[in-house]
Amino acid sequence: MRNRILAACLLLATLGGCARDGAPTAAVSPFEPRASIQEVMQSIVDPSADALWEAVSTDVGPNGTEEHQPRTDAEWLAVRRYAIALAEGANLLSQPRAVAHGAATLEDAHVEGINDAAQVRAAIDADPAAFTAHAQALHAAAREAVNAIDARDARRLLDAGERVDAACEACHTRYWYPHDVKPVWPAKLGKP
Repeated sequence: MRNRILAACLLLATLGGCARDGAPTAAVSPFEPRASIQEVMQSIVDPSADALWEAVSTDVGPNGTEEHQPRTDAEWLAVRRYAIALAEGANLLSQPRAVAHGAATLEDAHVEGINDAAQVRAAIDADPAAFTAHAQALHAAAREAVNAIDARDARRLLDAGERVDAACEACHTRYWYPHDVKPVWPAKLGKP
């Protein structure tokens, strides 16, 4: 019996699950994140969020009002795949990774008020827990979308889409465009 316990502990220690004093140890991840934050955003997060936002919409045009929402099993499944991808994209953002690779500039670098990659990195490094919390908020909103989709509830999906938007905007205004100048409404009119 003692040999079995010793063998099990040696196996767990080899796998990173048991220290010499018997206390659990943190497992070292075998994964090596290669995609940058920008690449995860461009490849997974942005297209997935866009698909969720477009899944439930209203178009007003010359022919009247047209309501869009998933109706068939195939349409609900397609939207669900995007919601799952968005949730997993948020998980990927939670892992330490480069903002952009090498000399790559950020996608919106030409827009006034946008931070460059070094500024984004400095903001993340100043409070990594806050960045992770933003990614977790996006994950939670995406999971709400999955639940709404599973319930076939277009209204809940629309509400989840609003929470996805709020999570995105909260992160972007802190890290990507904290210096963005917002227009004041109503605009002040000058003297004629």
